[in-house]
Amino acid sequence: MSTEPETAAAKEAEGAPAAEASGAGAAEANGAGAPEAEGAAGTGGSDGAAGADGSDGAAEVGGSDGAAGAEGSDGAAEVGGSDEAAEVGGSGGPDAHAAAAAEANGAGAPEAEGAAGTAGSEGAAGADGSAGPEGAGGSGAAGESKELSETEAEIAAQQELQERIAERKAAKQGPVDAGAKLSGKAADLLAAVRAVESGEKPVASAFSEPGPAPRRTAPEPVRRPQPAVAAASGPGDEAVEAVRAVLADGGAPAALATRTAAALGEGAATQLRDDPWQLLRVGGVRTEQADGFARALLGAECGPDDERRGRAVTAWLLEQAAVAGHTALDAAALTAALGQRAVPDPDAAVQSAIAEGDILVFQDAIETPGAPAPAQEEGDGEGEETEQPVRVLVGLERYALAEESLADGLARVINSLPKDEASGPQAAAWESAAADASGSTAELIRAVAGHGLVLHTGGEAARAEPAALVRVAAGLGLRTWAATHSSAGRRHIARLTGSDEAAPDETGTGEGRPDETGAVTVAGLLSGAEGPGRDSDGALALDLLVVLDAPQLDVETAAMLVESLPDGARLVLSGDPGVLWSAGPGRVFADLLAARCCPQVVSRVPDPGPIGELVSGIGIGELNQVEAPGKEVVIVPVRDAGEAVHRTVQLVADSVPRAIGVPTEDTQVITPGHGGAAGTRALNTALKERLNPGPGRFGGFDPGDRVAHVPAPGRTTLGRVLRADAQGLHLECDGAPVVVPKEQVEQTVRHAWALTAHQAVGLSWPAAVVVLPGDATAALSRPWVYTAFSRGERHLSVVQGAEQALPRAVAEIPAKARTTRLQTLLRPQVPATA
Repeated sequence: MSTEPETAAAKEAEGAPAAEASGAGAAEANGAGAPEAEGAAGTGGSDGAAGADGSDGAAEVGGSDGAAGAEGSDGAAEVGGSDEAAEVGGSGGPDAHAAAAAEANGAGAPEAEGAAGTAGSEGAAGADGSAGPEGAGGSGAAGESKELSETEAEIAAQQELQERIAERKAAKQGPVDAGAKLSGKAADLLAAVRAVESGEKPVASAFSEPGPAPRRTAPEPVRRPQPAVAAASGPGDEAVEAVRAVLADGGAPAALATRTAAALGEGAATQLRDDPWQLLRVGGVRTEQADGFARALLGAECGPDDERRGRAVTAWLLEQAAVAGHTALDAAALTAALGQRAVPDPDAAVQSAIAEGDILVFQDAIETPGAPAPAQEEGDGEGEETEQPVRVLVGLERYALAEESLADGLARVINSLPKDEASGPQAAAWESAAADASGSTAELIRAVAGHGLVLHTGGEAARAEPAALVRVAAGLGLRTWAATHSSAGRRHIARLTGSDEAAPDETGTGEGRPDETGAVTVAGLLSGAEGPGRDSDGALALDLLVVLDAPQLDVETAAMLVESLPDGARLVLSGDPGVLWSAGPGRVFADLLAARCCPQVVSRVPDPGPIGELVSGIGIGELNQVEAPGKEVVIVPVRDAGEAVHRTVQLVADSVPRAIGVPTEDTQVITPGHGGAAGTRALNTALKERLNPGPGRFGGFDPGDRVAHVPAPGRTTLGRVLRADAQGLHLECDGAPVVVPKEQVEQTVRHAWALTAHQAVGLSWPAAVVVLPGDATAALSRPWVYTAFSRGERHLSVVQGAEQALPRAVAEIPAKARTTRLQTLLRPQVPATA
C-alpha cells in the first residue's frame, strides 16, 4: 500500500513506500463533505445530508439548503432507538422511502436524496410553517405530467392500499372487541379459544397445527405495478384543481396539487380541508410545514393536541423509520419520537392511529437462544404456561403485509420441495455433479440438491460458485435463472455462467427470450420484461432461481420474488454479508442468516490481490497494511476539502490512467455524502469542468456527461448524455437509448463521475477512488468502508482526510440496527437448523 507525499501532486498513482491504511503518521486534516446515509445526520456544509442505512441521505439538515434540524428537533426525527435520521430537509421531492431506494441504486432525487427537494432558494417553504412545502425543484412540472410512468404505477399501488384500508374502516361496527388488535399466533389462539367456547369446533381441531402454507398470490401493496401492466391514470384535472384551491387557502404551493391528489385519492380536496395534516402523506412534507398549513385553514381550532395531528404524525414517523430501514418500531421509541414532535399525549395518539387503521400493532414473543421453555404452573387440574415476555411493535400495514408475505412464502419454498427423486433430477445426478466440483462449490451443489432454500455467502470472487451451480442445474434439465440488481451484474453473471442475457422484451410477447436458463435483473424478472415469463397460475416458469447481491433485497422486493416462485422451485440467495444493507426497509439476508432456517454455505474463495486482502481484513474489523507492489492500493493524505477535490481530479484525469493504465471512463469516485465541500455535488462539478466542460444548457447537462438515471425507485442505470432536444434529454444507458422528458430531468438524472457507497453497492469498476473528507467521519462504519474499498477491481486510491476515524470505524462501528419481524414470523413455521 502506497502513501502519497503531500508535495508530489503529480505522483498520486505512482505511490511511495508502503504504509498503514489507517493513516497513522500521515498528515491528514479535516476534509469536507456531509456524511451520507448509514445513520448519522449531517449538519455541516451548505446542504448537509443525513440518511439511513442504505438511503443515501434521508434528509438534508443544517446549512442553507436544509431547513431541518437534527436529533429530535423539527427537522430530524430520531426513531427506533438509533441515530438514523428520518426527517426531510426540504419538500416536494419523491416519496421518502421510494427515493431512498432509488438513491441507493443510482441518481435519486436531486437534493434530499431519499426524501425531498430542498428549502431555501429551491423550495420556498419556511420552517415556521407559514408556507407549505415546495414541489421538487420548485416547478412541479414532473408532477403535472399526464404520461403513464413508473412513478404513477407506484402511486396506483398506494391508492389500492388506501382503498383496502378504507374498506376495512367502513366494515367496522361499534367499538373494537377485546383482542381484535392482536396479530399472528396470538390472534390465531384467540380465535381458536372463541371457536371452542361457542361450540363451532371441537377442541382437537381448533388447536391442531396447520399444515404447510399453500402458495398464494402476494398482496397488491407488495406487488408494485410495472409500466408494462395497465395502471390507473393519475388524478383528473377537476380533482387536481380542487386540491390546488385548498392548498392555496392554506398557503401551500400549487405545485403540490397533483401529488397530493394522487396520495389522498378520491375526495382528496375534502379530506385535506377536513384534516389538513393529511398533507404529511405527501412525500417530503415536514411536520412544521403541515402545522403551518393547518393553522392557515383551521385558525383558532388548530392546536398541537388535535387528535388528527397525533394520528398523522404517528404515521409520518413510521414512514421516516422505513427510510431508516425499519419495518416496525418499538412502541416506546415511537411514543418518545411523538413527544419530540410536540404531541402532548403520545400514547393516545398511537391508540387513535391503531383504531383508525392507520397503523398496526404486534406483540412478538421475546425468545432468548438457549433459554429453557416457559415453565408450567400447576392449577386446578390444568397446567398454565408461564407468561412469556413480549415486545410491542408498531408498524405500517404496507411493510407488515410484505414481511408476513415473505415469511409465509419462504416457509412454502422450504417445505414444498418434492421428496421423491422421480420428480426432478435424481440424487445420483446431483451427487455426480458435486463430485466433479470441489470445496464450497461442491457443498453448494449438494445443499441445493436436497433443500428448497439455501443461503450462500462470499465476496466478489465467490460469484464463481453460484455461477457453477447455474451451469450444473441447467445441465440436469432444470429451468435455471440467475438474477442481479443491475444490468452490469447481469452481464457479469451471464459471462460466468456462459448463458445468454435475457434482454428486455419491448413487445411484451416474450419472443426471443431464452426459455430455460439465463441472466436477468430482479426488476426485469418481476415485471416480465426479462426472464422466463409466468405460467398459467401466475408463477415464474422456472425450477431454480439464484439471486446474487442478496443483501440488497428489501422486504417488499423479496416478498414479490418469493411469492412468484412455483411450488417445488428452489431458491438460492447469494451475497456478501459485509456490504451495506438494502435501501428499502428490512434486512432480509441478515435476518435469514440469523434465523438459521436453511443450509448456509460459506465460500472459501478469497478475493485476490492486495485489494482483496485489505477488504477481507476490514470484514473482520481490521484495517491492515498490505503489500501493493503494483500500486494496487495507494493512500493520498489531504489536509482539507479543497485539496481532496483537487487530488481526486488529478487521480481520475491523469495519475490513474498514466500509472495504472485504467482509462478515466473506467474509474469511479466514491464519497460518503452528496453535500459538503467534498461531496458528490462538489466532486462532480470539478470532474465535469476537467473532463467534459460545457455550459450545461439542458438542466446542467451537456453531451458526453457521465450520468445516473433513475426512472423509478430501485431502477438505476449508469450512462452518458447524447443530446437534448424538444423531446427531452437523450441518454445511452447500458447500451440502450433513453429519452428523459425535460420535466423529469431534475428528479431522475444526476452526474455520476462521483457516487456514494450506497449507489455503488453491487457494482464494480477497474479502478475506484474513495474520498474520505474530514467532516464525513460520522457517516463511516465498517460496512461503509468495506463496500467502498471493494468497488475497485484492479486499483484503489484512498484520498484520506478522516485521520483516525477510519480505523476506528472499521474496528468499532458495525451496521446500524434495524427493527424487523422476519425472524419472529419464521420461527413458528420453520424450525432452526443446527
